[in-house]
Amino acid sequence: MTGAPLAIAVTGASGRMGRMLIEEVMRADDCRLVGALDVPGSPALGHDAAAFLGLSSGVPVASDLRRGLASARVLIDFTRPEGTLAHLALCRELGIAAVVGTTGMEPAQKAQIAQIAQQIPIVMAPNMSAGVNVMLKLIDMAARALNQGYDIEIIEAHHRHKVDAPSGTALQMGEVVAQALGRDLAKVGVFERHGVTGERDPSTIGFATVRGGDIVGDHTVLFAGTGERIEITHRSASRATYAQGSLRAARFLAGRSNGLYTMQDVLGLK
Repeated sequence: MTGAPLAIAVTGASGRMGRMLIEEVMRADDCRLVGALDVPGSPALGHDAAAFLGLSSGVPVASDLRRGLASARVLIDFTRPEGTLAHLALCRELGIAAVVGTTGMEPAQKAQIAQIAQQIPIVMAPNMSAGVNVMLKLIDMAARALNQGYDIEIIEAHHRHKVDAPSGTALQMGEVVAQALGRDLAKVGVFERHGVTGERDPSTIGFATVRGGDIVGDHTVLFAGTGERIEITHRSASRATYAQGSLRAARFLAGRSNGLYTMQDVLGLK
């Protein structure tokens, strides 16, 4: 390692993803935890952010965002859309880069983030896994090659606690496929089927959602033709992949100019 460690703050510090992020930062020789933030009233407030690991980080979990970001170069945020926008507004004021993994964003909220990214560098992706982002590249290639005679369906499964559907990753996969085919996902996406639906329109892209148990995240894009089908699948066994990708994105942002980046930029896949 050369130079000072990258100073990172994490929001949602007591949540499943927040804890995984803190664990990965603590493991990384080139990163340092300088802020751990949670909502007012969280039972974790005031406790060491790494106490759940049996370690001491010297960083207490706090709800004061400004204080938590005071020493940070990068914020990693996996929360809710409204919270993320408030966090990014302060990052813009303080000149702090951000990695955003929050899903469930409305188009207007995405537009707000794009505006903020004119003043600070931001990596935003609904899935930070390197494997998922390689899969996005593969399904783009498949969609371009299989642009006739194949019905395309996207199937995703997540744990019972996930609040949005389809997943942000599934929607991104749909956008990649639609763009490769020259279609508008808002017009061709089919998100529910019930009753007598009639024959499948070959121009559509279907989505199916599964919620249950502790499934971390499974995604399959199915290209179903006559006499054959091709399935491209990614399965997550641990949120560690998302945390590792987030740190990779944070390192990518160090020294970057302002702008909105994706994991495709981080991985050099564009």
